[in-house]
Amino acid sequence: MATIAAHQELIRVIAEEMACGVEKAVDCWMTQIDSALTDARLTTLGRLNAVHAIVQNYQLSTGRIRFERHSS
Repeated sequence: MATIAAHQELIRVIAEEMACGVEKAVDCWMTQIDSALTDARLTTLGRLNAVHAIVQNYQLSTGRIRFERHSS
């Protein structure tokens, strides 16, 4: 019985850590995108290019070459 409780606690802790990591990563990307979109020193094209660079960095860091397009 104690073993099951210990396993459940371990799973809970791991899940919380994973959720926290995902939240921090998304917050980081959103902050980068917001900064790119509100940078008054950039032109509209410069802002678009800055966001594109953030997406490319994400793709490189996750090993994704391109996003899959889903038809609706």
